[in-house]
Amino acid sequence: MSQAFYDDPESLLPEPSAYQPATSADLDQRQGQYQEYIDEHGLTGAGVPQEDDGEEERERLEGLKSALEQVPDEVKKFIQSFHQAILNNDTPSILSMYESGWNRITQQYYSNEEWPEGEVVAGLVGGDQLFLTLYRELYFRHVYAKLEPNVDDRFQSYENICELFNLLLNSEQPVPLDLPIQWLWDMLDEFVYQFQSFAQWRSVVKNKSEDELAMLAENPQIWSCYSVLNVLYSLVQKSQINEQLVAEKNGSSPEEVAEIAGDYGSKPLYRNLGYFSLICLLRVHTLLGDPTLALQTMQNMDLSNNSLLTKITACHVTTYYHVGFAYMALGRYPDAIKIFVSVLIFFNRMKQYHTRSYQYGSIAKQCERMYALLAVCTTLSPGPSDDGIMNTVKERYGEQLTAMQSGKEETAIPAFRELFLGASPKFLSPVSPPYEDHDSLAAWVSEPPQDALVRQTDLFIQNVQVQLGVSTMRSFLKLYTSIDATKLANFLDEDEDTVLERMMSLKSASRSYGHKQGEGSLLDGERFVTNNLDFFIDGSMVQVAETTTNRRFAGFFIRNAENANRVFETIKNAPLPIPRSAQSGGSGQQQQQQQQQRPGGAGGQRTGGQGKGPGGAGGAPRTGGVARAPGTSPWAR
Repeated sequence: MSQAFYDDPESLLPEPSAYQPATSADLDQRQGQYQEYIDEHGLTGAGVPQEDDGEEERERLEGLKSALEQVPDEVKKFIQSFHQAILNNDTPSILSMYESGWNRITQQYYSNEEWPEGEVVAGLVGGDQLFLTLYRELYFRHVYAKLEPNVDDRFQSYENICELFNLLLNSEQPVPLDLPIQWLWDMLDEFVYQFQSFAQWRSVVKNKSEDELAMLAENPQIWSCYSVLNVLYSLVQKSQINEQLVAEKNGSSPEEVAEIAGDYGSKPLYRNLGYFSLICLLRVHTLLGDPTLALQTMQNMDLSNNSLLTKITACHVTTYYHVGFAYMALGRYPDAIKIFVSVLIFFNRMKQYHTRSYQYGSIAKQCERMYALLAVCTTLSPGPSDDGIMNTVKERYGEQLTAMQSGKEETAIPAFRELFLGASPKFLSPVSPPYEDHDSLAAWVSEPPQDALVRQTDLFIQNVQVQLGVSTMRSFLKLYTSIDATKLANFLDEDEDTVLERMMSLKSASRSYGHKQGEGSLLDGERFVTNNLDFFIDGSMVQVAETTTNRRFAGFFIRNAENANRVFETIKNAPLPIPRSAQSGGSGQQQQQQQQQRPGGAGGQRTGGQGKGPGGAGGAPRTGGVARAPGTSPWAR
C-alpha cells in the first residue's frame, strides 16, 4: 500500500463526494450507500462470506465476522453513535464522545490492548471511509500511547494520516466536516509526535529484523522530514492562515478577512488546521535545530492571552515552551525568561481545572522542563523576575543553581549539561541511515554520526564556557569605579590577555535583543543592556559605571490593594457574630431586652429589613445574626 501511495497518492483516496454530511434530506442516500457497500464487499455486519468468494476471501471475512462478535455491545453502540455525530456535524456530541466517551471505553475495555481494527468495524458504519480514517487516527494514537507500535503500525499510521490530509488538500471543494478544535490540535500534535518517534527509531540501525530493514529500504519517504514539512506547509497555504492573521492585525473586518481566506480558509476546519500547522512547524524546526526558522514561522502569530492557542492548554504550553527554547538557543535569555515565566504563571493558575484531564500528565512534564530551562536562563542572564516562580525554581533545582552560579568549570558545566539534556527537545537529524545501500549502511554502522541531541548540547556548552567567568568578573568590577587592568589581573590570578577576553565576554553577555509584546515578529527586538553594570577601557584603566534602576512598586501596591479589598468584601458579607451573652443565656435584664426586640413582639424589627413570619408581624432573625434596635451599631455587644 505504501508504494502505491507514492506512485499515485490520489488513487488511495475515496471520491470527495462520498463525504457529504448526512442531513435530513439525504439520509436515504446514505442508507443506499450503506447497501451498496454491503453488496460490493459482501458484508453484513462485519462480513458474511458469499458463495462466489475465493477461499482466502472467505477466510478473511470469517475472521472479520468472528472479530466483530468479540467486540462488546457498548463499544459497537459507541462507534455507531460516534459515526452518526460526525455525519451530522454535531460538534458538541463529537466533543463529548472524543474527550469523555473514547477515554472511558478505552479505560474499561482497551487499557492494555488495541481497539478493533478499522476493517472489523467497517460494516457498523456502512464503510464510511472518512469516518474510518478518523477512527484509525484515534486507533493508532492509542497504540502509540498505551502499547508498543511495531513497524506495520508505524507505516500504516503514516499512510492513514496522509490519506486524510490528501483528502482535505486535494478535494475540489472544501470538505464539509466540522471537528472540535481540541481534536484538530491533538491530530496535528500526534502527527509530529509520531514523526519524532519514527525518526528516533529509524536512526538506530542495530537490533532490526530483516523485514524491517527491507521495509525501510523500500520506503525511504515514510515519515521523512520532507513529507512532514510538505504536509504542514500545504495546510498553511491552503488555509491562507498567514494572510488572515496579517489582515486581522491590520484591523480588517471579518468580511474582508473571509474574502482573503477564500473558500477553504473561511471554513473553521481549514483555518484551525492551518493555525495549528504553524505551531507544529515551530516545533519541527526546533527539533531539527533551526531556532531562527522556527520563530520565523510564527511571525504573524499573536501570543497574547486572547489568541486561539490559549483556548487549548496543551497547545498553549507547547507553543510557549518551543518559543522560549528557540529564544534560549539564540542567546536571547531575557526573552526566554519572559516566555517561560508567563506560561508557568498561567499554568499555576489553571492547573486546578486540568488535574482530571487526560493530558494533564504531559502538560505538567513540559512545565517541569521549563522550570529547569528557567534555572539555566536566569543563571546566564540574572535579573528581576516573578518571585513565586523563582522560589519554585530554587526549591526544585537549588543544588544545580548553586553549582552553575559558582563559576567553577568542574562543577558548573556538569550542572548545565544535566539540565539541558533533561529539559531540551529531543533533537532529530534530518538525514536518515542509508538503508537502501548495504555498503553505505555498513559504513554508517561502523562510524555513526554524532547524535543530534549530543551535538546541540555541545554547542550550548561551548557558549556557556565562554560566559563562565562573567559572574566573578562582574562581582569584582562592582567594587570599583576605576581599576588598573594589571591590578585586576592580579586579583583574578590570571594574565591580562585572559582578563581582557573575560571582560569582552561580560560586555557581550550584558547586551541582548528584547522583543516587545505586539511589536513586530518574534525575531524583532531592540538591543538593550541586561544588567546595571557597564564599563570601558581607557588605556590601562578600566572605568566602571553602575546604573541603578528604580524598582517599580506600583504592581506591588496594586496586588496588595486588590487582596485587601477581597478580604474586606469577605468580612463585609459574612454573618454577624453571636454575642457571648446570647450564647450563655446572659442576665435577666438582657434576656428581657432581647425578648422585647424579637420580631414576634410589638414593633419588632429583624436585621436586614421587615418581613412576615409565622409568629407575628416580623420573621425570625437571620442565622448567625442578632436583633438590634434601630440606630444601634451592628458590632455593639
